Amino acid sequence: MYIKGIVKKDKKTKNLTSRLQPGDIALISHKDLDEIAALSLSEKKVRCVINTEKTISGRYPNQGPLILLEKNIPIFEVKEPSIFDDFKEGDTIEIIEDKIVYEGKDAAICHYLDEAKIEELLNIGYDNIEKELDKFIENTLDYAKKEKGLVTGKIPIPKIKTTINQKHALIVVRGKDYKRDLETIKSYIDEVKPVLIGVDGGADALLDFGYTPHIIIGDMDSVSDNCLLKAKEVIVHAYADGRAPGLDRVRNLGIEPVIYPSPGTSEDIALLLAYANHADLIVAVGTHTNMIDFLEKGRSGMSSTFLARLKVGDKLVDAKGVNKLYHSPVKAKHLASIIIGALIPIIILTLIHPVTKSFLVLLKIRFKLLFGL
Repeated sequence: MYIKGIVKKDKKTKNLTSRLQPGDIALISHKDLDEIAALSLSEKKVRCVINTEKTISGRYPNQGPLILLEKNIPIFEVKEPSIFDDFKEGDTIEIIEDKIVYEGKDAAICHYLDEAKIEELLNIGYDNIEKELDKFIENTLDYAKKEKGLVTGKIPIPKIKTTINQKHALIVVRGKDYKRDLETIKSYIDEVKPVLIGVDGGADALLDFGYTPHIIIGDMDSVSDNCLLKAKEVIVHAYADGRAPGLDRVRNLGIEPVIYPSPGTSEDIALLLAYANHADLIVAVGTHTNMIDFLEKGRSGMSSTFLARLKVGDKLVDAKGVNKLYHSPVKAKHLASIIIGALIPIIILTLIHPVTKSFLVLLKIRFKLLFGL
């Protein structure tokens, strides 16, 4: 195999994707490559991916590598983490068989993950899933006891300027299929006009579809500056002790945000914020709801999500996967029905018009004379 391209590198894949161009070689350090990261890389049409971590560790069956495989994007692994320092961003490198070549010299040995190898590693993950499930359940129950203040009212909800009372609230999270689900419910957004709440990178998805978020909530690690500046209100998710890593970034943009100290994930507190402000209905897109979702996020349990959904109850409509539920292709029979329906009033109006009636009478007389009737 021979590949040549420009290197773009970052140890955080989500930071790298904004700089990638079609044909680039993505140099990452991403253990257990997840679906969202793989989708981001494939959307950028990278030539290949070089990973200094184990793309599939076997701890659980992460699905990211399968996405790259389906898109014909090769994945290579290297064991030398120092490769990040060996290349500068923008360097041109070559991959020749099992070697990475830079300026005509062998820089590192790489290992290609073909379909058989990916399947082998994923099978190890499937075999290990029961052990991970046991740990996941224990962690969820353990942390649920510590985080029960989320639903008992002991953790105060900050006051916000945005009015949610008796309105629908749409919460968009950067999760699996979030863009396709958002596209599927576009007519709902245009008609109902819900309050738009973007959780970190989910806010950029709203902007991509032509909507300005009313609220952005999160630790601000994956939302763009452009989106932050356009949003009507910004809420920084802080740790329970008050530390807020994303606060300085927001303030450096000249934005004074609301601070929301709370345990749990940003999507959980977005649900609780909408609920506490008396949303009539909460629609969630791209949320993380199962064990694989949470393992891909690097979390060992889902206590806060369990508690938040327990409190929000029947006000929540989860639109995750809705793009698979509803398809509306234009079929020939539907098109024929529309054409016939449009022609009927035209034909009726034509037949009752005086000029047309006179023409038909003359045509009738001509027909009788022609055939001697």
